[in-house]
Amino acid sequence: MNAIILSIGDELVLGQTVDTNSAWLSQRLAGAGCAVLAHVTVGDDQAAIEAAIRQAAGRCDVLLVTGGLGPTADDLTRQAIAAVLGVELELSQPWVEQLREFFRQRQRPMPQANTIQAMIPRGARMIWNHNGTAAGIHARLSAGEPGRPTELFAMPGVPGEMFAMFDRDVMGRLLARAGSAVILSRALHTFGLGESAIAQLLGDLMRRDRNPLVGTTVSGGIVSLRINARFDPRQEAEKQLAATEQLCRQALGDLIYGADDQTLAQAVAHLLTGNQQRATTNVLSVTTAESCTGGLLAKYLTDVPGSSSYFRRGWVTYANEAKTELLGVAADLLARHGAVSEPVVRAMAQGALARAGAAYALAISGIAGPDGGTPDKPVGTVWIAVAGPSSPDDVTARRFVMPGDRQMIRDRAVKMALTLLRFRLLGKPTPF
Repeated sequence: MNAIILSIGDELVLGQTVDTNSAWLSQRLAGAGCAVLAHVTVGDDQAAIEAAIRQAAGRCDVLLVTGGLGPTADDLTRQAIAAVLGVELELSQPWVEQLREFFRQRQRPMPQANTIQAMIPRGARMIWNHNGTAAGIHARLSAGEPGRPTELFAMPGVPGEMFAMFDRDVMGRLLARAGSAVILSRALHTFGLGESAIAQLLGDLMRRDRNPLVGTTVSGGIVSLRINARFDPRQEAEKQLAATEQLCRQALGDLIYGADDQTLAQAVAHLLTGNQQRATTNVLSVTTAESCTGGLLAKYLTDVPGSSSYFRRGWVTYANEAKTELLGVAADLLARHGAVSEPVVRAMAQGALARAGAAYALAISGIAGPDGGTPDKPVGTVWIAVAGPSSPDDVTARRFVMPGDRQMIRDRAVKMALTLLRFRLLGKPTPF
């Protein structure tokens, strides 16, 4: 079984509103064993909506339509469905009564314009809306394979109303049609290598003819593997998903820091707290010294609940004077090498470590731009240091040139610092 999701609204095509409904529906459809062929978006134009419905009907088993069921002149979904079916709109008296009750409970008269929301194409089934005024529509379109019509479900564009209607009245019908087939998914996250390098390590696991299917996506420098297993029954999908996940982990090893909703900061927190029983006092605590990232590293670390157990304190030493006064970085060191240099970032880490009494210190100094770069130190140049518990000289520092604008450079610098600490905690060299 496959589906197309059709979202309707000028606000969507103009980019004024982000279409979160399609993403939510795609996740629900996977649970019903229904593959999504496409997300389609059209504006509030009846001819465009009709064309989109006709084109989708010949390609999919299920067409989910959201939006355009309101009471105003630009809500044209019901009219478009009726035109595609070649029928008239008919007034649903039960829904008229429901609308009147809806407004009566709110001690308001029902505007005459809302009556249109009770108009349903002849022969279609009305879907009750328990959370709003826009009734849904269920119809069968004959443009698909003979004997296998496309099931159309039109639902409100308001997310809360659509979510409830889909789960209560649509999902069950899809499950009955799909049988026991499901699509199960798992996401595995990496940071440090580019998408092409990850794909090369995965090799044949990314063949487009295999099931489970493995693909990659990139967001904020995070390269994520998306594993989708489509099988009947569910037990087989679970088995095959687990097997492919294991193969991916074997191929990438410790490059994978987490799965599904786990963040890089949470992965580091797990290492800091997970070995607490084997640790001496403060051995798994951490402190930060930041320049160009302006406290973002401390924020990432403390975004994790329970971070007070391992995060000691942090310094934002943006100016050179602050590096000297607060972290003890020698003024002549800054004068000779500049703030964005290996000697200075090492000194920042050592100063933070000594003052916080922590086990590890992370220090960042860089040029986030858009100005301030030189031929030797272009915008995006970032030095990151990790100071460890062995001795005052237990410091490693690395230089990176981060791509992107100011926000991207700062964000990726923080993620790289967390990654360097993560591999230090794993007791393994950074593999890039």
